[in-house]
Amino acid sequence: MTEASTPMPRGLFADDALPLYERTAARLLDDLRAAAARPGDRLPSERAMVARYAVSRVTLRAALAQLEARGIVRPSSSRGWFVAEPGLFPEAASAPASPAPQVQGFADYAEANGLTTASKVLSATVRPATVVEAEQLRIAPGADLFDLHRLRFLDGLLVVLEHNRLPLSACPALADTDFSTASLYATLRAADPPQLPRVADYSVEARHPTAREMELLEIGATMPMLVATQLTSNQDARPIELTVQVYRGDRYRFRASITNQT
Repeated sequence: MTEASTPMPRGLFADDALPLYERTAARLLDDLRAAAARPGDRLPSERAMVARYAVSRVTLRAALAQLEARGIVRPSSSRGWFVAEPGLFPEAASAPASPAPQVQGFADYAEANGLTTASKVLSATVRPATVVEAEQLRIAPGADLFDLHRLRFLDGLLVVLEHNRLPLSACPALADTDFSTASLYATLRAADPPQLPRVADYSVEARHPTAREMELLEIGATMPMLVATQLTSNQDARPIELTVQVYRGDRYRFRASITNQT
């Protein structure tokens, strides 16, 4: 789900409407500024930061990954996290503490709007990538692909049938994660190295449902489907996710702003 794919309710840009990892990143950056942190300074341990910000380790690592992508902090494999080298942190410190634009996942959207999510995993397997999938994801044909089918709910209402395909090499933890409760994008952000969804090519079409979709989405033959296809790339412009989302037409609306830049 992209930022333009759903209506933007009142208060969407309030601080408490941002995903928790973005709010944590902003608090950590505020603390670094208040402490007059200098390049090379070591951050507290992850355990200490988890306690300070009252978040999970997954959320903290997603926040650190965002700050790393902005050139504010850097990791050391054996020594923890440090303020970035000269030439990076001073520039970041003088900038406003607004989060970098990011592609928004289903769970991110729900959290930002105070909605509860639930998922029913239909299948989660590792299989060889087809030639077509390999071309889209820029991996070798036959490479390990994580293939996930889920039904997604908002506040107990069934909204979408989702099919995600990701190169397992980007995040090996995908194969061992329970996505009936876990967030796909949070898992990617917590990967080592982090996989930060940055750009999504997104298209939407309307069509009639298949018999299987009618059964899973609990609809009749007259209900239209809105089908969204998304190819998401990470901070290195590398494709990391190919997703097809089949929405109930009565519970989804696509909206976008179109601007003439000339």
